[in-house]
Amino acid sequence: MSRRMLIAGNWKMNGDAAQVDAFARDVTQGSDSLSADLLVCVPFVYIERMKQGLAGSRVALGAQNLAAEVDAGAFTGEVNGAMLADTGCSHVIVGHSERRAIYGETDAVVAAKADACVAANLKPIVCVGETLEQREADETEAVLGAQIAALFEQCDAATLAQVTIAYEPIWAIGTGRSATPEQAQGVHAFLRGQIADRDATLAQSVQLLYGGSVKPDNAAALFAGADVDGALVGGASLKADSFLDIAHAAG
Repeated sequence: MSRRMLIAGNWKMNGDAAQVDAFARDVTQGSDSLSADLLVCVPFVYIERMKQGLAGSRVALGAQNLAAEVDAGAFTGEVNGAMLADTGCSHVIVGHSERRAIYGETDAVVAAKADACVAANLKPIVCVGETLEQREADETEAVLGAQIAALFEQCDAATLAQVTIAYEPIWAIGTGRSATPEQAQGVHAFLRGQIADRDATLAQSVQLLYGGSVKPDNAAALFAGADVDGALVGGASLKADSFLDIAHAAG
């Protein structure tokens, strides 16, 4: 089965109004000839501004997090899926390693947030990954296997059908150190195998993204992997030129 390539940008807690405007202008002008799908996930406060800047373009808009609670209520400071859908978002990043490590999000919370996305007709990009210590202890497959198992244990078929998985080795995020193309493909093949053990049809259709110091100069080699269906891009997504260069590498 042929899977579309997705290049998703994660701005994290970066950017200002001028940067949003410049990115939207430049990425809109440079994205028409691309075959890959493009998505940019910005801080909550800039979603509306980015939406206006991307109007008429083929670039989708996403958020970086959402509340696990589906219904509106007394959850000060939280944003639910219905609100994000109302602003024009199509995707939400769920369970990024920074959310897991800094804010204590467990596999169960991540699965609940994936369900909350789909309840609001949003597509969750569920992040999985291992630390350097876990990799050096040869625990990569055990860690990733547990993260995938949690999704299947908690989420129903409707949610799983909408999930995109982003493999982000934690040791490669923001460090300038990327997994080799062989390492990335090996883990993606393992993840697809874990999904196939539970649902062979889903395994063929699910998009698997690589995230971890993706840059224009290493993107093409990473995308050559048969099970690599795009990228979750951090720092290189903050400027349209590097983001577009990565997208061009996707074909």
